[in-house]
Amino acid sequence: MEKVTAGRDQLGAFAPKFAQLNDDVLFGEVWAREKQLCARDRSIVTVVSLMASGVLDSSLQFHIQNAKNHGVTAEEMAEILTHAAFYAGWPKAWAAFRMAKEVYEQK
Repeated sequence: MEKVTAGRDQLGAFAPKFAQLNDDVLFGEVWAREKQLCARDRSIVTVVSLMASGVLDSSLQFHIQNAKNHGVTAEEMAEILTHAAFYAGWPKAWAAFRMAKEVYEQK
């Protein structure tokens, strides 16, 4: 996985410790634990977790794109979001579907 610097890029000067934890621990260590759970599966879990929590902003869009980059097909994403809709909420699924459609329509 490519080194993530979003924390430092966006919050480094304002919240350096948070930025370091985001980039080095979450994306550097946790996401790197491929033996325990592959990046594709982590992407699916993350998308569903964000949707279920109501985090329907650029974070969700980033992770839908990340799932696509890790091999989750449009058909699989549609099935994942449909399944999650019954547990996380229909309006949240609508928002996630709008983002997923946009991500998967990009070349």
